[in-house]
Amino acid sequence: MKDNPEQTGELVLGNARVVLPDEVIEGHVVIRDGKIAEIGSGATRTPDVDCEGDFLTPGLVELHTDNLERHITPRPKVHWPHHAAIVAHDAELCGVGITTVFDAIRVGSIVENHRGDYRRYARPMADEILSMRDQGALKISHMLHLRAETCSETLIEELSEFGPDDRVGIVSLMDHTPGQRQFRDISKFEDYVCGKHGLNREGFEEYVQFLFDLNDRVGARHEAAAVQAARTFGAVLASHDDSTHEQVATSFAHGIRVAEFPTTVEAAQSCRDHGIAVIMGAPNLVRGGSHSGNVSAMELADLGLLDILSSDYVPSALLLAAVRLGQHWDDMARGIATVTRSPARAAGLTDRGALEQGQRADMIRFALRGGVPALRGVYVQGSRVG
Repeated sequence: MKDNPEQTGELVLGNARVVLPDEVIEGHVVIRDGKIAEIGSGATRTPDVDCEGDFLTPGLVELHTDNLERHITPRPKVHWPHHAAIVAHDAELCGVGITTVFDAIRVGSIVENHRGDYRRYARPMADEILSMRDQGALKISHMLHLRAETCSETLIEELSEFGPDDRVGIVSLMDHTPGQRQFRDISKFEDYVCGKHGLNREGFEEYVQFLFDLNDRVGARHEAAAVQAARTFGAVLASHDDSTHEQVATSFAHGIRVAEFPTTVEAAQSCRDHGIAVIMGAPNLVRGGSHSGNVSAMELADLGLLDILSSDYVPSALLLAAVRLGQHWDDMARGIATVTRSPARAAGLTDRGALEQGQRADMIRFALRGGVPALRGVYVQGSRVG
């Protein structure tokens, strides 16, 4: 995989509040040939970059974001050129401190009874991301996250277009059949598909019945196919919107290691009992609650049931939420770990996510302005990209 070219030679960033995995120190970081060569406390020789007391942390690692889809479909039924969308998405994530992203791409479309904007796009989009990545056209590291929609018509066919050579990082099991999981409240589902995808409300009840029938017909077969695909790809398998002990037990039996956005305390606690890492949405934490009426991220944080944050649908929420968690817990290192080391390790990445000797020099520098993080530098493999 080709990322941005690494910084050759040596770069010293000093006079910083360096956020280590378990503590924050006043000190400096030495980067050499794209990796962290040294971390020290106190003053050093005159640094190449005086951080002026700002925080210096690992670059943020994003496992699940809808941001790319927002760029390729900026409005219902409006399709933006993919290369332009990818470049804009990359620049936006870089601009908020994300240095590694698993781009969430939907696999599984509805084509026969079309009531929303669910056209197929996964394989060509993946090809474009991989090509641009290999050309060094992107600022940050991009990896693939296939969102497997089990309630769809084309999932198995679309999954067959991918293989181990694509190095898919994550496969997540998505079941958006209304009346359960994320959309237990069907009125929330109506707002979602009519607002985001432009479905006519007069056709909503017919569409819901179509989804019920479709799920009854293909749901179990599609779930099994997605689980097998993840094994074939060598990808981390994730669940989505688990709500009950039973759903978590099924996830565990599938070999799932990460639970995206469990909707209840019951499900989050069951994930902890089964050793499954819990991801919650940064917008949920910033807003003080879920827009779908599900469990609050802060409630899970207080219960010790939150491991990882994801920006979900607001990229800028990721760093803000981590800082707020650090302030809430009175432990900034712990808060920052939810967007750096914890997601990296959950995704099987061992070369980034922590300021430690030998790690990739993916780092961000930020100050706090009125309690809000203001980004002042982004580095990928030691090269400044933002």
